[in-house]
Amino acid sequence: MGDVLHLTGPVVLDDDRVVGEAWVVGGRLTFDRPGGDSTAVDGWVVPGLVDVHCHIGLAAEGAVDRATAEAQAVADRDSGVLLVRDAGSPADTGWVHQREDLPRLIRAGRHLALPKRYLRHYGRELAAPSELPGAVAEEAARGDGWVKLVADWIDRDLGADGDLRPLWPDDVLADAVQVAHDAGARVTAHTFSAEALDGLLDAGVDCLEHATGAEDRHVARIAAAGIPVTATLLQVAQFGEIAGRADRYPVYAARMRRMHARRYAHVRDLHDAGVPILVGTDAGGTIGHGRIADEAAELVAAGLPAREVVAAASWRTRAWLGVPGLGEGESADLVVYDADPREDIGVLAAPRAVVLRGARVA
Repeated sequence: MGDVLHLTGPVVLDDDRVVGEAWVVGGRLTFDRPGGDSTAVDGWVVPGLVDVHCHIGLAAEGAVDRATAEAQAVADRDSGVLLVRDAGSPADTGWVHQREDLPRLIRAGRHLALPKRYLRHYGRELAAPSELPGAVAEEAARGDGWVKLVADWIDRDLGADGDLRPLWPDDVLADAVQVAHDAGARVTAHTFSAEALDGLLDAGVDCLEHATGAEDRHVARIAAAGIPVTATLLQVAQFGEIAGRADRYPVYAARMRRMHARRYAHVRDLHDAGVPILVGTDAGGTIGHGRIADEAAELVAAGLPAREVVAAASWRTRAWLGVPGLGEGESADLVVYDADPREDIGVLAAPRAVVLRGARVA
């Protein structure tokens, strides 16, 4: 698969291992020097980055056409993101699996929600909560081992008292998560509120998206269960603006402003409690693709060590998703930087080279 590349290193493999050099031969990584000529690629090498909350195929108005979805995937790839967990998309993006030049994609099917209880044109709206377990089974069959639930959203039927409320009764939620697990799928859930968290944790959810409403007791439960949280600080940074457009719902607007104001402390509290923090941009919708470096910088601004953020954006989350990092004979999916991003998170914004399946693509 193209020329032999000599990665002159250092090559960061994981938390504990750094090697001096490596080679890419036939699309695969090797630490044994091959014969013949090679092209040198200088710089710090890390396993391809992971955007674990990304929406290829989605824009502000809903599903996009294939050309637009391709452009989204290319923007992610060129930023160094070579593995995407697509956390819900109304578009059928299974075709991405056939494209050797696009990031590896793990799909979660469509967001599962109720009418008027999520963003219009985004989710699959079920007629009644009782339909959730069956819909979970269908989305598990359509996706790549993940299902995405919308656990809470504003209930506008409450008028001026409209606020975030859970969508699903606890017993239905528990049944739905069990259906997913029986099908070999994992479940992640959109949640902003405190009110939805106990039901999700009782049900055995596998991941939480945003989790901005987590109180101290929830943080302790999340940490004890070892459930990762995708912080999506780029998205939470918009909560103040969202509140400003919600004058008709003052209770909801006040809550969103509170969560916006404490967003850094919230993520720091989760991290300090031992909760694994994942790196996800929430690209699609109102956030552009290719912003993994910005999300990582936000996590560092919140007080997380750069080393922890880079690990979460790369080899740790690859392992959690079951996708290999950099090992002998593994696919050469890697990013090269001028300096060590574990020391300066800003380095992530300027990859020197992006190598996907052994081919230099950017």
